This record gives sequence, C-alpha cells and structure tokens, in this order.
Amino acid sequence: MYVGEALVGEGAEVAHIDLIIGSKYGPVGVAFSNALSQMSAGHTPLLAVIRPNLPTKPATLIVPKVTVRNMKDAEKIFGPAQSAVAKAIADAVEEGIIPADKAEDMVIIASVFIHPKAKDYNKIYRYNYGAAKLAVKRAMEGFPDVKKVLYEKDRSRHPIIGMKVTKLFDPPYLQVALDIPSWEKMERVVRELPRSDHLIIEVGTPLIKKYGVSFIEKVKEIRPETFVVADFKVLDTGNLEARIVSDAGGDAVVISGLAPMKTIQKAIEEAHKTGIYACIDMLNVPSPVDLLRDLSMSGFIPDVVELHRAIDVETEEEHAWGNIPEIKEVTAEKVLVAVAGGIREDTAPVALRAGADILIVGRAITNAQDVEGACRRFLRILKKEEIDQYRVMTDF
Repeated sequence: MYVGEALVGEGAEVAHIDLIIGSKYGPVGVAFSNALSQMSAGHTPLLAVIRPNLPTKPATLIVPKVTVRNMKDAEKIFGPAQSAVAKAIADAVEEGIIPADKAEDMVIIASVFIHPKAKDYNKIYRYNYGAAKLAVKRAMEGFPDVKKVLYEKDRSRHPIIGMKVTKLFDPPYLQVALDIPSWEKMERVVRELPRSDHLIIEVGTPLIKKYGVSFIEKVKEIRPETFVVADFKVLDTGNLEARIVSDAGGDAVVISGLAPMKTIQKAIEEAHKTGIYACIDMLNVPSPVDLLRDLSMSGFIPDVVELHRAIDVETEEEHAWGNIPEIKEVTAEKVLVAVAGGIREDTAPVALRAGADILIVGRAITNAQDVEGACRRFLRILKKEEIDQYRVMTDF
C-alpha cells in the first residue's frame, strides 16, 4: 500500500488530497469496494472520470471530505474536482509515475477537500489537479522518508494551528529568567526582549507564587512563539502540577530534584503525555548524577537538567556546572543541560565550553537599562544563526 498527501493553492479554492494506492486484490481493494457499496449522506463516493463514461486508470474513488449539502456543492465535486483528479491520475500513468503495466491491477482512494465557499471552477480544477498529481508522486516515491520527517518536525509550522510549537533541537539557548515579582516590570522586559529562535523565557518561582499560572498565559499572549518554562519547582503531586503548566500554555515544567522519586516520575510522565518538557532543578541535590542514573534505570528521563546555584549563596559558591559531561554520559546524551547562577557576559563562554546547552540569565538582563541590548549580547555569545531565516518552502 502506498500513502500520499498534498496541499496546493490558496483561498477558498485550496485543494487538499489524501490518498492510498494498492492492489485491487488486497486491503485497499476491499476498502474500495466497501466505500463504493456503503454510502453515507453528504459523503457519497464517486469514481474519478475524465469525462462522462471515461473513468481513469487505475480506477480511482473520490471521497468528499466536506459534507455535500446541496447541488451547488455537488457540482464542484462532480465537476472540476472529479475531472482534475481523474486527469492527474491518467497523466501520472503516462509519465511513468504509476507503472502502466500495474494500472489495471491497482485502485486508488482519494479524499478530496472542497471548501463550501469555493467559487472559481478554474482554480478548483488547477489546484486539485496539482494536489492529486503531487500526492500520487509522493505516494509512489515514499515521500517523506523518516529522515525528512525528523529534520522538518521542529522546523515547520502548521498554517492552521495558529501558533508555533517550539522544540529545543538546536542548542545552545539563552533562557531569560523573570524572577522579580512585579508584573509591570516583567511585562516591560518581555516586550523588550528581541525575537530569536534561541531565546527561552522562564516564568520564575516568585512570579508564579504571586500571580499564579495566569502569568504564563500573559507571557504567551505577548510572545506566543517563544518557549516558556514554568519554574514550579514541583515537590509533590507531580502529575497534577505538570498538567497545570500544560493547561496554562507553558512549554516546560520545572521539577525539584529534592522531590520524592515517585513525584518526579509522575511529573515527567505527565509532562511527556501532554507534550511539554520536563526539567529537573538540581538545586541542593547532593548527587545529580546518582539521581539521573536512578531515573534512567526506571525509564523516566527528563528533557532538561538544570544545574543551579542559588541566589542566596552567590557570594559563597563560584558556579554549579562542574559535572556536565558525566550528566550527559549517564543519560546517553538524551538531556539538555541548563546552568543557572553566576551567568554573566564574562562567564557565559566558560559555561558553554563546559558543555552547557542552556544559559539561564536573570538580573543581568531583566535589571539592565537596555534589556534588548543586554539580551542580544548574550545571544551573540551563543554564535547561533536564526533558524529558517532565509528558508523558502518550495514543495508546497
């Protein structure tokens, strides 16, 4: 069985086609027969014909995705869309995309989208022809392969989702910690931060304690495309607190490494269930490596490990990123390592050389008179270019 998909065009006439191709004697043939013999109101399947009395080969069944409510809707699917799909299949055979000697033994089921507001029959035909031809080509070539999917999954944005789901696949990153408990001040910081694919915003514990999860939502309203970490420092009810962060629109929840093992495991499990990152803050944990080893053995690996020097001991401790290589080794390179406490412009390169993937910076940026300028200086230290800055998608 071959599977293909394509979206071509714009406006109300946009065409979106999903199709399967296979032997008429196999599962696709059975599905073909069932669809043709078991009709449903508003989604009546029809054979693709180039003109009346001339069905295309391989035999192709068109199934409307959108409910056909009246004769106007029926005219679009039975007219330009039906003809376009049939012609595209025939041309695919002529061009060798589908082997001509297999055309009689194969059948195709094509789900076709026609918007109720589509009016231009020429565009309906052109777009559906292009989408059908492209979907067939992709199906026969096995497009996309797994390598393509894994490369694109964190770089591409779905046009209808209305937001960007950001993943941390291209370290190092700069994480700006909003830890001053004043919404007015922190709102100004959020608005002044530069746009960057390598910028993370952390909603700090003091802010969450004062304003609750509503602060996560406020940050997302201002910067919907930015990865937002909620520093809950979860100590109990791990699954509940991870779910609260997810429901508020956060991208990651911070769990305290001092929490009971069961709490940490539940928080990681819930975070991954809801599609957000699980970060473990190793503040005051005697042996982060031992904790990670135990978690790895039980199958609960966090996404980020934070090596954290507390504000209250800044004058006593130099930093907290001495064992990054060991942390990565025990987790089989599956985690990102973030460092916090004492990250300034002069110490940032040292942390990066030590293996840090995320630099967490607070007051060096949030207390700066020129927030944008201070942030850009740290971003330049990362030496990362923006993702997709000049990238043009040419395969629809």
